[in-house]
Amino acid sequence: MHPIPCSGAGLLHSRIFSLLMGMRVSPPYYLSALLAAGWFRRLLHKPKPSSVESLKSSHSASSSPSSSSSSAKSSSSSPGMSLATSSISLSPVSAPDISASDSPRWDKSYDVCICHSEEDMELVEELVSYLEGQPESFRCFLQLRDAVAGSAVVTELCDAVQNSHCWVMLITPGFLQDPWCRYQMHQALAEAPMANGRTIPVLKDVDRKDYPRELRNIYYIYMALKEKSFRQIRDTVMRYLQELCQSSTKRME
Repeated sequence: MHPIPCSGAGLLHSRIFSLLMGMRVSPPYYLSALLAAGWFRRLLHKPKPSSVESLKSSHSASSSPSSSSSSAKSSSSSPGMSLATSSISLSPVSAPDISASDSPRWDKSYDVCICHSEEDMELVEELVSYLEGQPESFRCFLQLRDAVAGSAVVTELCDAVQNSHCWVMLITPGFLQDPWCRYQMHQALAEAPMANGRTIPVLKDVDRKDYPRELRNIYYIYMALKEKSFRQIRDTVMRYLQELCQSSTKRME
């Protein structure tokens, strides 16, 4: 019988063979012992989990050289930038031009109708001056300035509501006591019963408990600082007109 090479698995088999021959073990048991020895050897040389993970990592790196090279290029060209930021470029969404010639803004005569009490005329004039002085030149309806002389009050109030995109309701103690203000508020709610940004309540010197029940489903602006409240009114009107332009563009597409 030829000797088993004495290296690696052969060395182990040779030792087991010599041991079994001395014990006079039959060949079937000898084969079982050899198989057990092979299983025992594989168990002793089983790689550790860390080694397996490192092999997976190296395999992934070798299987996608293009992705690793592109990551290296992006990281080298933009130091300190995260991978997600450098590999994904987001194109800014441009706001629609509400002053374009085909803008649905021009479908109505006014951008804003100011509903107010005569007692608050000075504050209202400041608000109108602020809005009309903006780069967008918001068109405001001011009853004492824009109402047609000789027309019925009811007609003028209804026309102002229907021909305006948004309605600013300056809710003050005088507003709550003025029946015409209440009437115009109800007309605005009838024109747009859902809270879609067109009705803009502004509270001044009025407690929360006195806020009109008809407007309870609409958020209001509380006028503590006049300049800040003016900006909020301007931003709200601007946002509605932009959304109006966007929805109009989608319908055309």
